[in-house]
Amino acid sequence: MDKKNALRAGAVAAGTTLMMLLMSSPALALNRDDGDDPGPGLSVAETLGLYVVAPLVLFAVIAGLVMVLDKSKKV
Repeated sequence: MDKKNALRAGAVAAGTTLMMLLMSSPALALNRDDGDDPGPGLSVAETLGLYVVAPLVLFAVIAGLVMVLDKSKKV
């Protein structure tokens, strides 16, 4: 791909990203919607457990199962 096409692709990607950010609603809105019931928040330990530890454990279990159940010949 030449420089002109790369520049055009970058400009289109940047423009699309900017438009999506400008048109999206704010994440920290001050006014609640009808029927909004957020519930209690998570502590730091719960957040780390849910978003860091749980995926790592799941990855380790899947990788372990793949290695244990591998039926290919060892050379």
